[in-house]
Amino acid sequence: MLESLGRINNSLVRSVATAATVCSVVTLSIAIVIGVTNAKDKSAYQFGVYSSLFGAAAGAVFGLIYTSKASENKFTLDIKASDSNVWQDWRNFVVVRKVKESEEITSFYLQPEDKGEITNFQPGQFLTIKLDIPGQNKPVIRTYSLSDYPETGEYYRLSIKRELAPNGLDVMPGIASNFMHDRIHEGSVIPAKPPNGKFVLDLHKSTPAVLISNGVGITPMISMVKACTRLNPQRPVWFIHGARDSQFHAFQDEVMEFAQQNPNLNVHIRYSRPRPEDTGKYHSVGYVDAALIQELCSQDAEYFLCGSPPFIQSITEGLKASGVPNHRVFFESFGKPMKSESEKQTQTATQGEEFAEIVLAKSGKTLSWQPSDGTILEFAEANDIDPPYSCRVGVCGTCMCKIREGEVAYQEEPSATIDEGSVLICISQPGSSRLVLDI
Repeated sequence: MLESLGRINNSLVRSVATAATVCSVVTLSIAIVIGVTNAKDKSAYQFGVYSSLFGAAAGAVFGLIYTSKASENKFTLDIKASDSNVWQDWRNFVVVRKVKESEEITSFYLQPEDKGEITNFQPGQFLTIKLDIPGQNKPVIRTYSLSDYPETGEYYRLSIKRELAPNGLDVMPGIASNFMHDRIHEGSVIPAKPPNGKFVLDLHKSTPAVLISNGVGITPMISMVKACTRLNPQRPVWFIHGARDSQFHAFQDEVMEFAQQNPNLNVHIRYSRPRPEDTGKYHSVGYVDAALIQELCSQDAEYFLCGSPPFIQSITEGLKASGVPNHRVFFESFGKPMKSESEKQTQTATQGEEFAEIVLAKSGKTLSWQPSDGTILEFAEANDIDPPYSCRVGVCGTCMCKIREGEVAYQEEPSATIDEGSVLICISQPGSSRLVLDI
């Protein structure tokens, strides 16, 4: 019975069903007792009526309590990863499905090659993958946001934008993204590390959440929307996304499907260059900006941003100007964040050593570093050493290495989780006159 009641999602319906069930059981039991004892007095029948009513009331209350407890247990189990399922290093995954989502974005569904279980993840986290690309002298490592929050937990989904060469510039197009689009198909095997990242939506909170994205920045937002709809549907959520037109708008149907399921999910789509055939697929014309956000949402909310660096900078500055405190704004960008000149000067003047000796233990090199040499990663590359890296902005954790001796100074706050006694070399410089690293 409890299992059957647990399948009823509507709390009112479940409460009524429980009340009716308990009332029926009590009434039947009292009728049997009266029949067996052959009771004739009026008090016996009154006792039967009152018992049935009391049973119905108790059943209704139990239905409500059982509902909230079941939901709470499911909530806890779904959002917490089991430590026994977390692998530590690279693990092979098979592409079981490949789906074109828009003119630029294609999704890849990954399942473990060993058929074992995979750990759950927090909505907004990313997956680090390793690609053996012909013509590259070492594996190419990249990080991509997980773009789904599957109820069954049987797969990971990466939705990747094909990065073309910028107009007017003689540079290579995105090596990894083009390889994924052109050379990776169903059956391909890709090594991956466990999900990671701090750009996550806390599903325990009730504070309104505003999810703001443009382009491929929609990918972690889809995960957040699905997780919140499934596990915390009472939380008010605004989903604000900007795209060029419907051809470049991925996950249109998925978002609208969840909006129909969740009355607390408010969707606003803005196209910058809509086509005549796009009528009915967007709500406004232009670019997503702080003015639109202020028009749609209350300031008493948490704001999550994902997209291009100029987009994020514009929105964060607009939110700050409107009085939104910094601790309520969270963002992720896989491009270098832009800083003002005053911020750059302050950073250079207050962090790091003037000169330092860096010992790269595994490479057997002892080198002299100065501030003009840049980060430890840039310094290593300039000296013909190629440590692993991906994002170069302290997000993915790929470049993490052990510190054997000395200290480091970070140029900006790391986003990735760092092991004790380790450092992210992509955003750090020596913080002591001698630094020994396990590189």
